[in-house]
Amino acid sequence: MPVAIGSRELFTLDGQGVLLEGTYHRPRNLMNCAPVRGKSGRVGVLFVNTLFLPRTGTGDAAVYWAESFADRGYHAFRMDLPGLGDSDAPLNTALLDFINAGGYGAIASAKVKELAARFDLDGVVIVGQCAGGITALHAAAASETCKGVVLLDPYFFLPQQLKKSKAWKRLVRWAASSAVGGALSKTYDRMKDIQLSLRGKRPPGNANFALLRRWSEVAAKGLPVILFKAPGRKSPGTKPRVGEFDYIQHLLNLSDRKNQVEIQLIESTDHSFANRAGRSAIRDHVQHWLEVHFPLPRSIESIAVTSEVVVTVNEMDYGNHAECL
Repeated sequence: MPVAIGSRELFTLDGQGVLLEGTYHRPRNLMNCAPVRGKSGRVGVLFVNTLFLPRTGTGDAAVYWAESFADRGYHAFRMDLPGLGDSDAPLNTALLDFINAGGYGAIASAKVKELAARFDLDGVVIVGQCAGGITALHAAAASETCKGVVLLDPYFFLPQQLKKSKAWKRLVRWAASSAVGGALSKTYDRMKDIQLSLRGKRPPGNANFALLRRWSEVAAKGLPVILFKAPGRKSPGTKPRVGEFDYIQHLLNLSDRKNQVEIQLIESTDHSFANRAGRSAIRDHVQHWLEVHFPLPRSIESIAVTSEVVVTVNEMDYGNHAECL
C-alpha cells in the first residue's frame, strides 16, 4: 500500500525480484485528483544515487529539484539503487569500481521501464550527478524507455588518483597553499601538457572507454542530453586544467550531427551544485530544457503551480568530486 504525504508518495518497484524504494513527487495538477491515464506527453524525471549517497542527494538538492519539476507539472521520482539508501541489498564492497564499470546500468534500465509502466508514462528522463551520471549513461544506452539524460559534472576517467597515498595528498595541499609549491605545480602541469600534445587527440590510458562508448550510443540515438559542468581548480570555463585531457571536446567530437547535446557551465557553485546558486541554476536550466524537448500538454501546463521551493543547505565548498568519490 503506497504511503502518501502531501504531494509525495513512497513506492516500491519489485520487478525481476529486485526491490527498489523510491519517492514519487506528484505533479501539482494531480494533487487533488486521480491521474489521467492513457494521455500523451507524460514524461517522468528520475534521479538516481550519486555513489553511496541516499536519494535525497547532497544537502537535499535532489529533493529540491524534484519538487521544482513537479511544480512545473512533471512527474518526478527519486530512487535508491540496490544497497543504497532504503533499497535493501548487499552493497558491493568495491562500489566505485562497480559503478565505473556500469554495474548499475542494467538494473537501472529495467527499473526505468518498470517505472514508466507503473505510472503510465511515455518515457523517462534520467538525472545523474557525478558517479550517478555513469549509471545514467549506461542505463540510457540500454533503454528504449529513456527519452533524455541530464548529467551533473560526470567524470569520464577511471579515478586512479583516489588510491594515492596520504603523503601525496599532503603534497597536493602544500602545493595549493605555498608559493614555491604553486610554482612547482605549474611546472608539473606544463610537463603533463607536453605529454598530452605528443599523444594527440587520443584519450589517456585511464579514460573510461566503456563509458565513452555509452556516450556515443546515447548521442547516436538522438536523445536530448544536457551536461552541466562546475568550475574546476585552474580550469577556465568548460576547458580542463592545463595538462588534462579535454573530455568535453572529445565528447562533442564523438557526437554525430543528429545529436541533441548541450553543455552548460554553472558559475558560483561547486561539484555538488548544492549551494543556493547551484540549485537555482540547475532548476532553471533543466526546467527550460524539459519544456523545449518534452513540452507538457496545454491542459496540464495551464494549471501547473510555479511556487518557489525553499530547502536549507549549508553553502560550503564540497570539493571537486570529493563528496561523491
